[in-house]
Amino acid sequence: MSSKVVTGLGRLGDAAPADLNGASLGLLANPAAVGPDLSPAWVMVNRVWPGGLKALFGPQHGFFAEKQDNMVESEHGTHPGLGVPIYSLYGQTRRPTPEMLSGLDALLVDLVDVGCRVYTFFSTLVACLEECAAAGVEVVVLDRPNPIGRRFEGPVLPPELMSFVGAHAIPLSHGLTLGELARLVVAERNLNVALRVIPCAGWAGEDFAATGLPWVMPSPNMPTLDTARVYPGQVLLEGASLSEGRGTTRPFEIFGMPGLDPAAVLDALEPEALDGAVLRPLNFEPTFHKFAGQVCGGFQIHVTDPGLYRPVRATLALLGAINRAQPGLWGLRPPPYEYEHERRPLDLLLGDAEAVDMLVAGATTAELEARWQGDLEQWDERRQRALLYPA
Repeated sequence: MSSKVVTGLGRLGDAAPADLNGASLGLLANPAAVGPDLSPAWVMVNRVWPGGLKALFGPQHGFFAEKQDNMVESEHGTHPGLGVPIYSLYGQTRRPTPEMLSGLDALLVDLVDVGCRVYTFFSTLVACLEECAAAGVEVVVLDRPNPIGRRFEGPVLPPELMSFVGAHAIPLSHGLTLGELARLVVAERNLNVALRVIPCAGWAGEDFAATGLPWVMPSPNMPTLDTARVYPGQVLLEGASLSEGRGTTRPFEIFGMPGLDPAAVLDALEPEALDGAVLRPLNFEPTFHKFAGQVCGGFQIHVTDPGLYRPVRATLALLGAINRAQPGLWGLRPPPYEYEHERRPLDLLLGDAEAVDMLVAGATTAELEARWQGDLEQWDERRQRALLYPA
């Protein structure tokens, strides 16, 4: 199987750091971390450094990515093939403990991020950088492309809204790879940690479809590349009473709720808000999660031009259109959400509590976007120090 882009994992055969020969290694990964022949990361690492893996770590949804929903925790376990411990970083703790890191020389990280601040693999990476700094363990990121490319959009997270779905002051859609994010966090937090990134070869910032790499779903509700393209906006629905499509076969692309009138919403939609996409009205019945077993009116978002589509703008415009067409139909989801029991979930997700209030009160998408334009200009400058590929 050949592709235009070779991931950091795929490069281990030719670019494996020789100084890790004989080292005791940990690996943070899940089943989406695969090599050119679709072998999982633990198999490829074991080929390069036989017997080197001493511990495995799993992010949200588990090392085997079997857990379906948010706040469904994973237990620790033992890997059936390697016989080494699997430590859950989404269970009793969301960061590696000194005991988990004891005896390791380096922690390899190979996670498929989807380019969005609230996708919690980034939060887990930040926690690992902090704990490895304290434990004197090197972090080696096996980098992968950002599947939705270089575009960035949405609010830059303020300190008061930090949470497990927001671990650093970055935009909602950030435009960096996980390796670049690691470099940024280490620099901006002045972490005393040995960080090494094995970069992709051949990636120039393009959409994942142009890389030639296979799409392997990184979590149970991220089944396709189309899901990733809409996710930075549609994930906001986790903080609202609308269904984000969990319990359907196309989560986040499909959304709605009982009583929603697609024709009325289309009539109320701001012009050009969904450039690069087609909204297809439909009815759906979730098999689980919000409105399970109830018929919902809604849409499927079909992204026709990823270069034009702005996911955050699109979802904010859709929420505004529903407000105008059917006032009071949707509301804010109350806590708890991702281990937060007091702050509103949509505040944490969007990263701008005042903008949430403005949205509910009827603000236009342009009024909302104007709030964070200055922060995005600063972000464009901040990210330069971390870049490993063409911007």
